[in-house]
Amino acid sequence: MSEHGFDVPPKAPPELLAEWHDLADRVCRELTRAGLPARRGDREGGRVGAGVEVHVDPFADGGGGVYADWRTGEELTTAVVALMEERADFTDPPPLVRHHRNVHRLMGEALAGILDSAGFEVERPDPHTYGTAAWVKGQREAPPPVADVPRSG
Repeated sequence: MSEHGFDVPPKAPPELLAEWHDLADRVCRELTRAGLPARRGDREGGRVGAGVEVHVDPFADGGGGVYADWRTGEELTTAVVALMEERADFTDPPPLVRHHRNVHRLMGEALAGILDSAGFEVERPDPHTYGTAAWVKGQREAPPPVADVPRSG
């Protein structure tokens, strides 16, 4: 039982956490090589702006590990939050909210595909817990090499 009065799953052992942090760094590197802005959200004090936020979920509850999730820009995020605050019924959401949801869904699919192509083992986690994030469970193979192309000149 935690100090707040509810059960918190135990954290993964230190050796496994170290592996996950190394994997998260490799995920950031590969996404950056692909041209996407990618940052470690768990090492930069929370939300890090638009682009890919990579973080380690440290809990040993079967869902722990490395996650990569798309973050929209502040303008779109703020506008959607404002709409959600003023409107309680989202059975038929406004176009901006649908757009925001679609951006996350499409970018989640793109992230999973890019990471799979780079040799990572990727799954779709529970959407109620992790939304549209890609769950990176490991690395099947070394990343594709960047060819040394002779430069003319």
